[in-house]
Amino acid sequence: MTNAASDPRPEPLPGTASPEAVRSRVTCRRCHRPLHDPESRILRLGPECRDPAERVPRHEVDQDPLPGIG
Repeated sequence: MTNAASDPRPEPLPGTASPEAVRSRVTCRRCHRPLHDPESRILRLGPECRDPAERVPRHEVDQDPLPGIG
């Protein structure tokens, strides 16, 4: 019988005892290179392979500061 005090390994943190989730490999539809950028992974196209019409529009908006912060 093994005593917890004599075990040199620390106990795992709660919720981490399961095997780590492995991120699936996503490759570009055109050049088949691995994709790392979240936008590229969603579109399944790397930035070099996208047409300008396939780009996701980004909207920059000025926001009011939160009360009590800075």
